[in-house]
Amino acid sequence: MTTDPSPTRAGTHADGAAHVGAGRGHAAAGVPHSQRSYRYYDLVMAGFVCVLLCSNLIGPAKVAELDLPLIGTFAFGAGVLFFPISYVFGDILTEVYGYARARKVVWAGFGALAFASFMAWVVVQLPPAAGWPNQAAYETIFGATPRIVVASLVAFWAGEFVNSYVLARMKVWSRGRALWARMIGSTGVGQGVDTLIFYPVAFYGVWSNELLLAVMFSNYLLKVGWEIVALPFTYRIVSWLKRVEHEDYYDRRTDFNPFTLKI
Repeated sequence: MTTDPSPTRAGTHADGAAHVGAGRGHAAAGVPHSQRSYRYYDLVMAGFVCVLLCSNLIGPAKVAELDLPLIGTFAFGAGVLFFPISYVFGDILTEVYGYARARKVVWAGFGALAFASFMAWVVVQLPPAAGWPNQAAYETIFGATPRIVVASLVAFWAGEFVNSYVLARMKVWSRGRALWARMIGSTGVGQGVDTLIFYPVAFYGVWSNELLLAVMFSNYLLKVGWEIVALPFTYRIVSWLKRVEHEDYYDRRTDFNPFTLKI
């Protein structure tokens, strides 16, 4: 059984930050949360954006199918194998650094995804050279329809903010206990919102209703299952980051407005 990294004791600063128990977090005592700097925050943000771009540009338009023992044919969107990693990053960011800093990362990811989609559209529209025979293949890979682009952006934005909000509120309600339940619960809600937005907006009327519902259901199960499988690794990363960053933020007086970048 993995030990819950949530602290049994925490000192709460005036700005609402709680730092990991006695003997840790004293280096940041008296420093407002908005002015703190962190050693690994930027690296976690970079990992989040990298996974987000790869999973949204490479995987979502392909439906894969596996024949599984006792289950039979199992259809799922190929991007689901990697996209849930972004939720793991989101959970780590909110759990360690708080909702406000996770909000900045979500907007960074949204901006990167929007630019990548725009760049893909421009490159696809450029007339190919006379001797270059791969335009059709390039369009197949990167020529996402506006529906898929809009669906990806809206679903990502809504799902990530719901996930971060639920996790932050549950942390305060539970006083930092039961990290596993908070992560599974927030992911379940966030991924549910993401799935309910993305697939109908992107593929309703393109896929059959049966395929659409099958992919939505299987993808949701895979995403939540991914979170459960990753829990032992997530626990270790969260525990390590709280220790080396001297941070374990509680969003007690946080402004949860998603349209501000203020910390």
